[in-house]
Amino acid sequence: MNRKGQVTIFIIVAVVLISLVAGYFLLKDKLFVPEVPSNIEPVYIDFLTCLENEVLVGVDVLETQAGYIYLPDFEAGSEYMPFGSQLNFLGNPVPYWYYISGNNIQKEQVPSKNDMENDLEKFIEEKIRRCKFDSYYDEGFEISQGITKGEETSLIKTHNLVVDSKLGALYNSAKKIYSKEQEELFLEEYAVDILRLYAPVDGVELTCSPMVWSAEKIFDNLKEAIEENTLTLKSRNGDFKLKQEDEYFVLDLGVNENVRFINSRNWSNGFEVAPSEGSILISKPVGNQAGLGILGFCYVPYHFVYNVRYPVLVQISDEEEIFQFPMAVVLQGNNPREALDATASELSAPELCEYKNNFVKVSVYDSNLNPVEAEISYECFGSSCNIGKTSEGKLIEEFPQCVNGYIQTRAEGYEDFKYLFSTTEEGSVDIILNKIYSINLNLKLDGVNYNNDAIISFISDKSSRTIVYPQQKEIELSEGQYEVQVAIYKNSSLKLESTSSRQCIEIPQSGVGGLVGVTEEKCFEIEIPSQIISNVLIGGGKQNYYLLESELKNSNLVEIDADSLSTPTSIEELQNNYIIFENKNLDITFK
Repeated sequence: MNRKGQVTIFIIVAVVLISLVAGYFLLKDKLFVPEVPSNIEPVYIDFLTCLENEVLVGVDVLETQAGYIYLPDFEAGSEYMPFGSQLNFLGNPVPYWYYISGNNIQKEQVPSKNDMENDLEKFIEEKIRRCKFDSYYDEGFEISQGITKGEETSLIKTHNLVVDSKLGALYNSAKKIYSKEQEELFLEEYAVDILRLYAPVDGVELTCSPMVWSAEKIFDNLKEAIEENTLTLKSRNGDFKLKQEDEYFVLDLGVNENVRFINSRNWSNGFEVAPSEGSILISKPVGNQAGLGILGFCYVPYHFVYNVRYPVLVQISDEEEIFQFPMAVVLQGNNPREALDATASELSAPELCEYKNNFVKVSVYDSNLNPVEAEISYECFGSSCNIGKTSEGKLIEEFPQCVNGYIQTRAEGYEDFKYLFSTTEEGSVDIILNKIYSINLNLKLDGVNYNNDAIISFISDKSSRTIVYPQQKEIELSEGQYEVQVAIYKNSSLKLESTSSRQCIEIPQSGVGGLVGVTEEKCFEIEIPSQIISNVLIGGGKQNYYLLESELKNSNLVEIDADSLSTPTSIEELQNNYIIFENKNLDITFK
């Protein structure tokens, strides 16, 4: 061996486990075997101290990195599923125990105790060779596979080191919490409550004007609420009583250690909502359309469907030791994802993505046939596989076989595009994307600039854009056929008096008669309370318009001129305005 102080000896590390490897060096004076001469003993003490320090470092890394020292291969997330396979926590990668991959595949990577033991064994084997003994060389020691000074030599083949740690107990509690989440989805149940408390999901409001929300503002509110509510969760330790409002945040996890649940609004997350008009959610009133005058009032029903995805880091602590692991929390369509059996195995990919065996050439261009860099994926009967990214507008890659699947193309600054293409044989496809242009918008009413409330929509079969005017005066559009809609509103104090009506329906008769189709009349009294209509329709219309890219490229402004309607003073006049609105045209000019 060279003089860098490396020691090559057969090392057997006996580690006392509280279920696993661990912690603090105990009773050094009892660890030395009698064969170590007294003048060589200081070198051996330093060697065991070095070994102890490396064990403690390895244990700390295991606790910090969810039971891993050597991280699994990193898998990036996607815009659809933002997690990736690791959570960046204070600059350190922590492998998820449960996550959903970028192509929507559920995966688990829970290490076993044997996995952790192997990681620690490999770590100690690498690190122990770096123990330094430079100061002893000057004293005449020779250190190789043994220790020699003068005429005395000691060769120690077995080294017993006793350390103490809570790693095993903390890991067992982590597994218990993870299994409970996979079986009960308690974090998703909290997420559903947060969603319904802090975002419009479904309901009915008595009003005759559309209800409008900003999706971005809703998502910001949800991020803040998720962070604060997650940090409030705690584990029940011992028999104690809390206020009723505090009990909601207490979990019976069946562990003795302290447990923290952490989320940050700055971590990778994903929020989607439908239906939406771009970044705007709109619900239109019922009761002011033609033929509905019998209702005598207006109401706005709304129902929005959300997909929510965010990480939660679980920390289990006992005194100074903390074991942590992250999990993905996922809501699909306002509901928790399906529960999984908690195992330490990775779920297999769907067959579609596993068998890619037909080469397809994809070329992506803009309208001027310039190449466009784009992300390419392939969708077949609800499953989607990421294929790759074009280089200089082209991609030649293997696709899974499918009849009537869709090549999906996404590029920054362009409209997403789906192309129907069967991949049962090799082939090629050319895709032309429509570029998105941002353009200013000016609204006129009867030829005069208008700066009060209006909702302006550009609706096509591929995409829709809606802005709330005048708070928003810029819109993003691409070439295509649109139905342009403008609805102009004015503050109102129109009062609808309370009404009472009787409604009767035919229901199956009770008893034997109902079995043979006999019915009877049942009547109900319907009470409609009085209401104030705060906004009424006073202008607007609709217009079909084919928008050319040349108009978008060469224009800085789109000007829309709408006709006014009379200000209604009764429910009948309000309903009449909506009838006229359907047949009103718009004057659209690009400048």
